Amino acid sequence: MNIFRLTGDLSHLAAIIILLLKIWKSRSCAGISGKSQILFAIVFTTRYLDLLSTFISLYNSCMKVIYIGCAYATVYMIYMKFRATYDGNHDSFRVEFLVVPVGGLAVLINHDFSFMEILWTFSIYLESVAILPQLFMISKTGEAETITTHYLFCLGLYRALYIFNWVWRFYFEGFFDLIAIVAGVVQTILYCDFFYLYVTKVLKGKKLSLPA
Repeated sequence: MNIFRLTGDLSHLAAIIILLLKIWKSRSCAGISGKSQILFAIVFTTRYLDLLSTFISLYNSCMKVIYIGCAYATVYMIYMKFRATYDGNHDSFRVEFLVVPVGGLAVLINHDFSFMEILWTFSIYLESVAILPQLFMISKTGEAETITTHYLFCLGLYRALYIFNWVWRFYFEGFFDLIAIVAGVVQTILYCDFFYLYVTKVLKGKKLSLPA
């Protein structure tokens, strides 16, 4: 494992922990898109079904279990435990406009036309756009809490680091996965405007406000 993948995984884990701690400590899921979290739960479920049949390493298996467990814990807290604080009115992105096209694309463009491979491809495509309901919600409300922006920054950083991971693996291992690379680049692009606002405002102690 190279340093880019390791730091990318740690950044991803940090994003998940930040989100869970934010909800638990504040006893509120205000400003969090439940729809994005449902999409991430679907991503991890469809991607890591091989957890039941394939063992790569203890690290790999533990990370898969953590991602799946944390994803469903987040969904539970948003829609069950702290449901009264969930802002469903602003979390109005039509997720079917993401899931249906992504599902069709996974069937049409994949490495191997098999059930597990299509599910893996579906998870890769879906992850690239799963954050859109969250970004749409922030845009609709016009601002985001600092802790929410830290979560988004770590999530975007994870994807950016994985691009460097793929470059490393191409040059040193001869590994190249066009589907994962294109999806990762698309996802990173979605964060670009947010990265700029994060650096220019949040890191200077200003409240992040986005145009509605």
